[in-house]
Amino acid sequence: MRDYILTISCPDTTGIVYNVSKFLFDQQCNILDSAQFGDESTNLFFLRVHFALPDNSTLNQDELTAMFGPVASAFRMNFSFADAKIKPRVLLMVSKFGHCLNDLLFRWKSGNLPCEIPAIVSNHQDFALLAASYGVPFYYLPVNADSKAQQETQIRQIIGQERIDLVVLARYMQVLTPQLCGDLKGRIINIHHSFLPSFKGAKPYQQAFDRGVKLIGATAHYVTSDLDEGPIIEQDVARVDHSLTPDELAARGRDTECQVLARAVKWHCEHRVVLNGHKTVVFQ
Repeated sequence: MRDYILTISCPDTTGIVYNVSKFLFDQQCNILDSAQFGDESTNLFFLRVHFALPDNSTLNQDELTAMFGPVASAFRMNFSFADAKIKPRVLLMVSKFGHCLNDLLFRWKSGNLPCEIPAIVSNHQDFALLAASYGVPFYYLPVNADSKAQQETQIRQIIGQERIDLVVLARYMQVLTPQLCGDLKGRIINIHHSFLPSFKGAKPYQQAFDRGVKLIGATAHYVTSDLDEGPIIEQDVARVDHSLTPDELAARGRDTECQVLARAVKWHCEHRVVLNGHKTVVFQ
């Protein structure tokens, strides 16, 4: 079966679903799954349609895109067709905390993460052996204030040569330049070790401990040049109490981070996340 995923965002009005469905019907496509959302606060409409082409169709992704142009123009749509059989290529970046990296690699190797992982980048060498155990090339790119531009040039080269679709900061503890953030808009995900917007910055678990919190959490979001302010994809929390030390809070938080990041990456790779200004729409 040749199946594709169409995602759309546009001003909300009547006739959108009808015209999209008619376009697919005219191509003799079979709709496998469809989800939609109208945001009253922004007057925008969002649609995700998973459909299959008929067996005798020779249409490809580029041809579908071109043919859909008149419909898109009529409704001022931002849209994309994605081949559901092609797995996005994901670059993982990590520093000295490897729990999210290890979790993503295990899910990927187990077939539970619909992507390819052709490379890992780190500013430390700690996880070179872990990468080798999964057969993934490991790029050690140390960085300091003087070498940041050079290092980001190397990152760009890897993104290009490996045809990377998505960059995942799996506890990569370096701030990326606004230029790189802008070039990768909507294609770079970070896991923040806190339930944003609370406890930003350094030592969030110590801050949580000092405040005596009863919930800790994690936030996966797209990266922008505004630190930790990008559109949120997924969040979760874990209950804690006064008996836990900061290290125990961190251990419990790491489990939450792994789960939240894995869900965000999976949903992105399944083309379920659509940007909605400073927010996201996630079709689950």
